[in-house]
Amino acid sequence: MTALVIGQMMIHSRDWMEEYFSSIPQVVAAHDGTFKVRGGNPQLMEGDNPVPDAAFIIEFPDRKKAEDFWNSKEFQTLAALRRSGSTLNAIIVDALG
Repeated sequence: MTALVIGQMMIHSRDWMEEYFSSIPQVVAAHDGTFKVRGGNPQLMEGDNPVPDAAFIIEFPDRKKAEDFWNSKEFQTLAALRRSGSTLNAIIVDALG
């Protein structure tokens, strides 16, 4: 079953962004993932949480591929870089059908 990794990011500094965003597409693709949303121009529709600066949705063929991506050395290296200037809330969900 297809799995989606969905994230909302608050950006606190931009020092890390060029390296991260130039590298992340290859890491996602290496795990058979595809960005469905990247940046996304978030707009609040309901709720009290702050609107994130950016949002993303990455589609993977299945949950194992998504988890392997998330736990990979390549991604975790980039995640450490990203954490130097942002905070992220991310979840994994099973897609319909």
